[in-house]
Amino acid sequence: MADAEQIQLVAQVVRKCLEEGFTIEIEGLGTFRPDGGGGIEFVAEVRPKAFIAYVEEDFTAAERLFRGLEEQGFDPWLDRKKLLPGQNWPRSIERVIEISDFFIACFSRRAVSKRGHFQAELRYALDCAGRMPLGEIYFIPLRLDECQLPAPIARQFHYVDLFPDWDRGFERVVEVMRKSFKQAPRRVA
Repeated sequence: MADAEQIQLVAQVVRKCLEEGFTIEIEGLGTFRPDGGGGIEFVAEVRPKAFIAYVEEDFTAAERLFRGLEEQGFDPWLDRKKLLPGQNWPRSIERVIEISDFFIACFSRRAVSKRGHFQAELRYALDCAGRMPLGEIYFIPLRLDECQLPAPIARQFHYVDLFPDWDRGFERVVEVMRKSFKQAPRRVA
């Protein structure tokens, strides 16, 4: 199927869902919803999107970060909260990393030595960071405990400790994200 045909098919599905009263959210773009008068209202996504990368053993800390960012008006993305059943999760994760305003990497003793998806997400995010204008903040390393960051990351990025004082570290992250987003409010993948 050609790209134009796929786009037309998606548009038809979206229109049908809206006609039936459903709200449609398109990640990184915004939300389409019925306006009550037979028309369609579009609300653009304006909250800064933050992808949270972590290893499974650090899920509790990642979830705490997710909730905190949500409370502060950000649009955090955490796989266990945002992936839908049946979704192509590897491609979905890559797409969200591409459209996110920030990539937050949660490092711990477990994360730095464990092989798997976390490492792949780091590499993909570093590739995305390489396409950003110099000086823009995108890749934010956080340390959840006393661990040594991988050398390529330690050489290139300053990190924030969320220990021993979670609140102080979290405030610093929020501050830098707000300041950075005001300077460069939207990124294009």
